[in-house]
Amino acid sequence: MDYRVLLYYCYTPIENVEQFREEHHRLCLQLNLRGRIIVAPEGLNGTVSGLVADCAEYMQLVKADPRFAALEFKVEEAEAHTFQKLHVRVKPEIVHVGLPHIKPYERTGVHLSPEEFRAMKDQDDVVIVDVRSDYEYELGRFKNAVTLDIENFREFPDRVERLEQYKDKKILTYCTGGIKCEKASAFLLEQGFENVYQLHGGIIKYGLEAGGEDFEGKCYVFDGRVAVDVNHVNPSIISACHHCHTPSDRMVNCANPHCNAHVPLCETCGEQLQGACSPACQEHPDKRPYDGTGTYPKISNHYRPEQGLISYRAPTAIKN
Repeated sequence: MDYRVLLYYCYTPIENVEQFREEHHRLCLQLNLRGRIIVAPEGLNGTVSGLVADCAEYMQLVKADPRFAALEFKVEEAEAHTFQKLHVRVKPEIVHVGLPHIKPYERTGVHLSPEEFRAMKDQDDVVIVDVRSDYEYELGRFKNAVTLDIENFREFPDRVERLEQYKDKKILTYCTGGIKCEKASAFLLEQGFENVYQLHGGIIKYGLEAGGEDFEGKCYVFDGRVAVDVNHVNPSIISACHHCHTPSDRMVNCANPHCNAHVPLCETCGEQLQGACSPACQEHPDKRPYDGTGTYPKISNHYRPEQGLISYRAPTAIKN
């Protein structure tokens, strides 16, 4: 395949975040990359797509910066760009959870390689904890994982009390690429949990390096692919069609933009409901036309990559 998708993050202090954002945006433009990148005083987080050579040069230049020397890229193949536009933005945190005081580069859970995670995950004194949102883990999750019934990661701190019963266990956290686990595991340590670990590189790295064994279903991703296979050892489907309840891992967004729910919908129900998650949403006057995919990227007619440099407006205040 001619394209690559890069998933990465690095918790490291960044000064002059506005200047860094502009310089980084220009670098991505030069390399014809597209995607979403967040810059914050606590670090860098991004998912971008581009041609093989452009991605290779990007990785080399980023890691040449001493601040990002330890950054690890998760690299996947793609047939084309998985993003339609490029966005580089400044935020208070590189993953929003409302815990800016926690600095994973100072203290966080023990990092486990995919092989180490696989060796530990079935031990009697271990509890696997999924720190992702409900629509993500309903599509796919590790066998026997504890889920926390959250719609957004910022709800995580309020759900930690549900893990109190496991304080005498080893807690193994995981997420898509590892970034949420950095803060989640650090917060668990702050709350008095002693044996806290995290899957380094997340589900994606586990699939690339350990074959994805015992990850049931597909992994939800935040680009045009929506869901990807990670288990090449013992794959299975755990999600069911939202409408008819038959096994299905075909993830869609409800065609009603006012609903926009992320749900599995089999092809038959997709056609019957024209991409809606229910008959009520199908009848909504604002329902979007269904083209069989169940994804509705924003129209990018007349998109100019450099527009982000022209129209960007920095936040009024960024607190360290």
